[in-house]
Amino acid sequence: MQEPPSQSRTLRVAVIGYGLAGRVFHAPLIAATPGFSVAAVVTRDAERRAAAAQHFPEAVLLESADDIWQEPGGYDLVVVATPNRTHVPLGLASLYAGIPVVIDKPLATSIEGAERLIEAGETRGVPFTVFQNRRWDGDFLTVRALLDGDVLGKTLRYESRFERFRPEPRPGAWRELEDPEEGGGLLLDLGSHLIDQAVQLFGRPLSVYAEVRCTRPTARVDDDTFVALSFANDVQAHLWMNVVSRSPGPRFFINGLRGSFTKKGLDPQEAALRDGMRPCDPQWGQEPEEAWGRLSSDVAGVHFDGKIETFAGRYEEFYRGVRDALLHGGPMPVQPADALLTLEVIAAARKSAHEGRVVSLAVQPDPGR
Repeated sequence: MQEPPSQSRTLRVAVIGYGLAGRVFHAPLIAATPGFSVAAVVTRDAERRAAAAQHFPEAVLLESADDIWQEPGGYDLVVVATPNRTHVPLGLASLYAGIPVVIDKPLATSIEGAERLIEAGETRGVPFTVFQNRRWDGDFLTVRALLDGDVLGKTLRYESRFERFRPEPRPGAWRELEDPEEGGGLLLDLGSHLIDQAVQLFGRPLSVYAEVRCTRPTARVDDDTFVALSFANDVQAHLWMNVVSRSPGPRFFINGLRGSFTKKGLDPQEAALRDGMRPCDPQWGQEPEEAWGRLSSDVAGVHFDGKIETFAGRYEEFYRGVRDALLHGGPMPVQPADALLTLEVIAAARKSAHEGRVVSLAVQPDPGR
């Protein structure tokens, strides 16, 4: 591994890919993080190169990631913001070059690929992390605070949805391709977010049941998927992801013994990034009052029934965490083992859907024994 970066200089970041992930999410958040600079962008597409040059005139435009590995000392961090099939080879190349790396979710298209990355990182002593930005959605932060504060009492059921309406598959889009190595379909895409959030709240699932369907006439990958997770302490999580809903259900519904919380709509940060807003804006991550969720709860003998303000979203916390880990040697904001668990749940969901039954997850050994 290369020498740790000096705390007195700006960390140089190379972004591989300038499509939706690189252009809308990673590069703007990196540029908005003090101590980071977008030093290079890798893309062959002429239109994307022109956009990158306009957005980051001081960045070097590269046509191949190989240019990074030939000069590993020129960069302090690599960001893999490319199609799913490339996550493992590009991640491994960065780790072999000794450069810390951020890999967009999902970490890999298979458990085996994720394990290769984790082994390489541990063997070479190079830190890496996974971009699970929706841990910093404002609505999820609100849900987490309600559960941590025991506002709802014992959790009975947790429901979470990403539902959209796209009646026709996007022609030529890699996410619509049926080859498993492409990593298309909603279970791996949106499911990576929904499962990660549920696991962050409730721990490792005990069992998985899933319905994975391909419903649109010309679709080749799952576009209407349901996953049910059973956790310890009798918590049940139901997760929906589809692109065939004209009228989406609530983004969150949590039911506990002392209360319930319902939240509609999506976190505003993605739309804000698309529109050019950045974390330095005073309105960043904030929702209008009409979008707030509704809480009905009895706490300490006091009944409340009404709207509660959504926490401000904080996507910028991810790259601040990466910066601090690189400078001070602390943990990365998302542990690769978490991404591996998500892939284990996804594999169990596929098995469940194929066999039409509940699938148990292997119990992890107690590290203290």
